[in-house]
Amino acid sequence: MANSRESDPSSHGSSLGSPLLVPSKQPKKLCMDDMLQTYCGEFGNWQIKHFVLTSLAWALEAFHTMVMIFADREPGWRCLGGSGLGCNDKGSTTVCGLEPGSWEWEGGSGSSTVAQWGLVCGDKYKVGLVQALFFGGCMIGAGVFGHLSDSKLGRKGSLTAVCILNAIFGCLTSLAPDYVTYLLLRFVTGFSTGGVGLCAFVLATEPVGPSKRGVAGMSTFYLFSAGIVLLSGVAYVFPTWRALYVASSIPSVLFLVLVIPFISESPRWYLVRGRTDEAMNIMRNIAKSNGHHLPDGVTLALDDEANDATIEKQAISGSVIDVIRSPITRIRLFLAVGINFTCSVVYYGLSLNVVNLETNLYLTVLVNALAEMPAFAITAVLLNRFGRKPLAIGTQWFSAIFFFMGSMMGNVGIWKVTRVCCGILGIFGMAGTYNLLFIYTAELVPTVVRNAALGCATQAAQMGAILAPFVVVMGGGFPFMVFAVCGLMGGMLAYYLPETLNKPLYDTMTGLEDGENNTSRF
Repeated sequence: MANSRESDPSSHGSSLGSPLLVPSKQPKKLCMDDMLQTYCGEFGNWQIKHFVLTSLAWALEAFHTMVMIFADREPGWRCLGGSGLGCNDKGSTTVCGLEPGSWEWEGGSGSSTVAQWGLVCGDKYKVGLVQALFFGGCMIGAGVFGHLSDSKLGRKGSLTAVCILNAIFGCLTSLAPDYVTYLLLRFVTGFSTGGVGLCAFVLATEPVGPSKRGVAGMSTFYLFSAGIVLLSGVAYVFPTWRALYVASSIPSVLFLVLVIPFISESPRWYLVRGRTDEAMNIMRNIAKSNGHHLPDGVTLALDDEANDATIEKQAISGSVIDVIRSPITRIRLFLAVGINFTCSVVYYGLSLNVVNLETNLYLTVLVNALAEMPAFAITAVLLNRFGRKPLAIGTQWFSAIFFFMGSMMGNVGIWKVTRVCCGILGIFGMAGTYNLLFIYTAELVPTVVRNAALGCATQAAQMGAILAPFVVVMGGGFPFMVFAVCGLMGGMLAYYLPETLNKPLYDTMTGLEDGENNTSRF
């Protein structure tokens, strides 16, 4: 009986009746934020190293942008002894109207572009024109590289390209034989500089988990302020404008050689481009470096779990047009553009306005840059406690109050000191806003169009920066009054933006729209 039972096929129903090919277990699909929180770590050793290395690019942007403060300054001048041509140190406060040969620039004609080409009196507007064209180049470059970093070049590729161009154009500027050539070279330098900050910011913050992203994003701008501090020292060591342009371009070369090889591409960019394997390799490296383990049965997916065909389609069509098509992101983009414009008029206007304060230029630039750093720290602490929206409103209105006060002050004696203090407090608040806007704008739109939207907002900021030099040229209390109005308007626009604190960082337009619709139901 036992043998007949063993030979009876029916007695093995549990084994012979089973299919020969058992379907493999489906991988567990997670969006990137969930994978970072669950398996990889939100801000461990890997992210810290990547964040610091990538954020060094902000110091490069500070060098190429703020070098104009020193290179285009109007140096001091002195009368030539015994000239007898109507020049005397006590009676003349400006070189306008003085006879040629009766005076000379302190430091010689090579001390600045103003001294080199006589950009004073009737030609003083040419200084503002150079600075405005630089920011015009930044505006165009932000749009171009914002699109390229979302599409074919990627975040790392775009950052590499702009650093190469910055190094080349910066060195060529030092050889400019005349004003027109100098003007054109500053424009093309602006074109490449416009892509540095936005590429570095997105590349640094995209691999960071959602609960740490705000504080990390605020920390990127320490490097920008640190770059201004370093530039003050470099400008003091290299007092001639040609030597200064070379010195301020060398760090870009060092960054390309010593830093770029150790930076990884953004896994989010790989994911939206349909290159999931490469994204997963980075996620495994993150988990391993952070002392965690990423199981084999877990894989990345877009937040709308799109199929491969859809992924490829979105990777190609992700642009500002897609942002404008969606009623959700369209309003957000327009508001972000307006705030970036007003904030930039103030931020760059304050930086350039130091020439009107009649103080030690190197020291004033240094103090303004140092004043920004506590603003970053305080804003970072308050960011996750009060949210993005209240801070965006509060920091701008805080600055507006002190700008209104500064506009009432004179430029002599105690009033001069008071105006300088109002400017420092004003830049304290506005630096926090300018910093916050990168984080806020990045969280308002999905990965597939993030750099395009940031590029658009950065273009608006550059439009404000274009206006800033012409505001500064007016002198007196007028610049402070303009800064106050801009701060007030920017805070009003921020009131209509949604809060993004603790919200997911969506990958696709569909994922964002579904997420917002689900949120609105509850």
